[in-house]
Formats: sequence, C-alpha cells, structure tokens
Amino acid sequence: MKKESTVSRREFVGKAASALAGFTIVPRFVLGGTRPDGTKYIAPSDVISLGFIGTGKQGRGLTTSFLSTNEVRIVALSEVYKAKAQLTLDRIKAHYEKNTQLGTYSEIPVYVDFRELLARKDVDAVVIATPDHWHAAMSVKAAEAGKDIYCEKPLALTIREGRAMVNAARKYNRVFQTGSMQRSWPEFRQTAELVRNGYIGEIKSIKVNVGPPPKPYDLSAEAIPEGLDWDKWLGPNSSVAFNSELAPPITKDVFPNWRNYKEFGGGMVTDWGAHMFDIVQWALDMDNSGPVEIIAPDGKEHPFLTYRYENGITMTHEKWDWSNAIHFVGTEGEIKVQRRKLETTPTSLKDKYIGETEKHVYKSENHYKDFLDAMRKRSRPICDVEIGHRTSSVCNLGNIAYELKRTLQWNPKKEQFKNDKEANELLGRSMRPEWGIKI
Repeated sequence: MKKESTVSRREFVGKAASALAGFTIVPRFVLGGTRPDGTKYIAPSDVISLGFIGTGKQGRGLTTSFLSTNEVRIVALSEVYKAKAQLTLDRIKAHYEKNTQLGTYSEIPVYVDFRELLARKDVDAVVIATPDHWHAAMSVKAAEAGKDIYCEKPLALTIREGRAMVNAARKYNRVFQTGSMQRSWPEFRQTAELVRNGYIGEIKSIKVNVGPPPKPYDLSAEAIPEGLDWDKWLGPNSSVAFNSELAPPITKDVFPNWRNYKEFGGGMVTDWGAHMFDIVQWALDMDNSGPVEIIAPDGKEHPFLTYRYENGITMTHEKWDWSNAIHFVGTEGEIKVQRRKLETTPTSLKDKYIGETEKHVYKSENHYKDFLDAMRKRSRPICDVEIGHRTSSVCNLGNIAYELKRTLQWNPKKEQFKNDKEANELLGRSMRPEWGIKI
C-alpha cells in the first residue's frame, strides 16, 4: 500500500507565504486606464527616461513641457553652470510636488561632461538645449550612444554639421525631433495647408521678418563666475574671453545673447528664422530641398536678401508690419501669420476646413508627445532631423550671402555652391579635436 504524503505545518506555512509573495496588489496606473482629470495612465514600462543636456532658460522650460505629457521621467542632467543646474532641479522637484500622479521625486544626478550622461543605460533619449555651437557634436555622440534625440533649433551652426547630424541619426536608426514646435501649432498648420491647396493661388512673393544676421564676437572680458566650467561651455570652439552676455547669471531671467555672435549662433536670421523660414519650407513642400539662388541685398534691384526656389517663387528677408512673422502673397489672396495670430484675404480662409480629399500636412498637436510617440513607433516625427537640417541650411545660406555680399548659386541636392570656393569654405568650420566630429 502506497504511503500517503504528509505536509508539516511549517512546510505548509512556508509554501503559502511563497504563494502570497508572488501575489501583489497592482497599482491602477500599471494597468492603464484613465485618471480623474481625463488623462491616461502610462504603464511604468512605457514611461520614457530622458536626460537633459543644457539647463538654461530654454532647457528649464523644456523640462516642464516634457513632464507635462505625463509620459516621461527625467533621470539625469548635464550642465556646465552649477547654479543653472540647481535651478532646473528645483523646478523639476516643484513639478513633482504639484503633480503627484507622476510619482515621487528622486534625486537626479548632474554631470558636467555630457558623455557621462550618454553612458547611462537608463537614458532612452536626450533633450539638447545648449547653444548652437554644441548641437552637432552632442547629437552625433548621442546617436552613437544609441539615444533618441530632441535637439533645439536652429539645428546646426553650419550646413555640414547639420548633414553630419542627419547621417548619424540614419546610421544608428535614431528618432530625432527638431525643436521647431510651431509645426505643432494650428495657425501654422492651417497656413501650410492653405498654401499647398492653392487657396491663395500661385505664390507671387513671401516676406519673412526675423531680425538681423550675426556679428563677430567682440565683447570685453569679465571674470568667470564660480561654478561655471568655461572651457566645457566653449566645447568645440576656440577660446574667447568670458562675458556674461553669453551665459548670464540666474538673477537675470533672459535668453542669453550668444545667439547674436557668429562663433556661437547665427543672429536672428537663424534664431527666429529657424521658426519662420521653417514654416515657408513646409508650406512650399520643400522639406527635403531648398532654394537654388540666394541674392545678397545690393541697394538697387534687390534691397533685401532674396531667396529664389527652382519653381521661381521668391522669398525675402525684410521688415514688414508684424515682427517674427510671414506674409504670403498669392494671385488670389494673402496670408499673414505670427504666433497665435492668423489673418487671411479673403477672411474666410482663416477658418477654412480642409477636406479629407485635399492635401494635408503631418498633424501634431503636441510637439513633445509627437516625439515620444515616434520613439514608441520607431517612426519619423513631425520635424525630423532632415527637416531641421534643411531649415537651418536656409538660415545659414542667408548668413553666408550677407557675409560675402554677393549672389550665390546653390545646389540643394549636392549641398554645395556652384563654382564658388570661398562660399563652400563657409559650409563648415574647424572644431577642437576633443569635440570634433566628421563633417
């Protein structure tokens, strides 16, 4: 007769405890569903971990923009100015305290050298909000490290750096969003679709008012403030004397003026032009191309910097009634567009419904969510790196024409000037070996 097995009380309790240990009460946000405020819970496995490189005024604002999606956690920062990093940490902590659905705030490490942030395995993507002279080196190295990238506009300081960013993103299969968030705003989307569908007829002219080109750096030397690693701030650039216009103290809540100097930015031609020329490129369906001729102002036939596209459409960089705005003039109507402002002739076009069978552009209503969605789908976002590069190229082409004071013939396929060695030399720049990339 087979002896029945027996289980001691101790064994029973032990097995029961093991079973209970495998059973946990799962928080509702893990399973999905909707919060009381109507937004959806995101499962922890679907929350994206971000590293921020550059935490000045723009970077701080972007932390709020991304955290407000309720779809990310910020796990690391890289900043060369200690006081600005602390200001950003304080903002992030305050956001968590006000928005308890995000979970509990935990300490975020800060790295002076961004390469240490890139080495972290828990960083899914980086947000680059540094001065323009750093964009290319950081983006290429981020792509090599397997990170997806959100990089501020204008995308690159030079045209060759922009192409290097595109090449790196493609080589390493990275999702790359340019921070030209106007493409996710309704007035600019309406503008692009009105133009593409011919509602103002054939385009006769386009005027873009965005401010002047840059000037060479000429500021006097000031004492480098405590907590700023000036050599790391300069990065790829040759050494120049520090001035607080380039990196203002936290007591001045302003956008810094490095953007006005050609060593670090492209003046307002790139700073605001990266927004407004971008919308023109979008409306004209030129996201993968650009103008073929850039005419420097001559005080005669061409009083303003003029771009000519292969289809004959011309665009001028000139002042008109609205600042940082675009004026499209067509054979059957006009469009004036500025942030939060759209005027059309005829007026009915402002709210014109674009039918399902008509031409439509990519629709995004939140630039930051669009990037996160593209990461999950492994698709290209609304302002992919190629688009950002082509727009910054338009800006840089204008600045080259301003500098050389002559008409330039451009081949947008080869990305070279025709028969102009001097102009082609301005397509790139030398970079310090430690931070240089192949351009």
